[in-house]
Amino acid sequence: MGRNWVEAETSGCDLGDVRLNRRLEAMLEALGERPGKSLPTAFQDWSNTKAAYRFFSNGNVSEDKILEGHFAASALRIRATDGPILILQDTTEFSFKRSNPEKVGFTGISTGRKQSEGRHQKHAVCGLLMHASLAITPEGLPLGLTAAKFWSRSKFKGTAALKRKINPTRVPIEQKESMRWLDNLRLSTELTGTPERCVHVGDRESDIYELYCLAEELGTGFLVRSCVDRLAEDGGTTIAKVMAKVQSSGTHEVRFRDAQGKDHCAVLSVRHATMTVRPPIGKQRKYRHQELQIIHAEELDPPESRAPVFWKLITNLPVATHAEAVHKLEWYALRWKIETFFRTRRNSHCADR
Repeated sequence: MGRNWVEAETSGCDLGDVRLNRRLEAMLEALGERPGKSLPTAFQDWSNTKAAYRFFSNGNVSEDKILEGHFAASALRIRATDGPILILQDTTEFSFKRSNPEKVGFTGISTGRKQSEGRHQKHAVCGLLMHASLAITPEGLPLGLTAAKFWSRSKFKGTAALKRKINPTRVPIEQKESMRWLDNLRLSTELTGTPERCVHVGDRESDIYELYCLAEELGTGFLVRSCVDRLAEDGGTTIAKVMAKVQSSGTHEVRFRDAQGKDHCAVLSVRHATMTVRPPIGKQRKYRHQELQIIHAEELDPPESRAPVFWKLITNLPVATHAEAVHKLEWYALRWKIETFFRTRRNSHCADR
């Protein structure tokens, strides 16, 4: 991979000690030469392997400081391009098997084998969660990460359990894990220095009203897949009801990859409309309504081998014509790029275990 790559990715990184900086460079060079290998295999001798473990256990070393140089390099690559930059956001997890899982933390609940009484065995999964933002060009060229957050839970509580105790829409966004979507949007926008070029792309988890408002505040764009049928127009109707009356503007063939990396092709019937979207009832005093564009793209004649494609997208970007709607569908179809990044990272993580 070469020394030049290592220098480019670490030039903006300062761990507070020249020896730590040099160790990071040496580690990246070794891992770059042997991607996906375990640490002992990558470093090839016990002395360098022990040095790597000492590096990771150093209290002055954190993921933010390690990634600082890469973020700076991503910003330089972004500035070297013209036109829109798609910033893909998503979350993944790294699972571990540990005798003392509480020292690592938990990511969620896994459903295991069916027990004799008919119920499925459930257990908490030990590991870390990562929420990342990956910048790419509209042609699909990766430019690097622009933000990343790592965390685990001391005690996992499922969303369903929380809903039995409190209405999630009335909990301030700052107290939710979903705040990570807003944090990454803000950090990525600041890193690029050109908010008007950025289009933050997310799946249904990113359908957060506060995200719409933050994007407006920062003067940046977003394109997310909706999962909430929000109040619309004067508040007496919803997005779904308005869109049900909208005629198709035409069709579009989209190619995409699923979570397993398998290629698919679908012919979609496209509908689009501009409407007033209102905040949830419990948040109407805090947030104002937004004028947004809605795109519904539903697959015609889907195969029986998979679920039909039905994308419900919401954006603050212009969508006045069928061509502009198709443009946004093509951008959203590129979201599989971050799935590929996560899958590659998980494969190398498995080798490190």
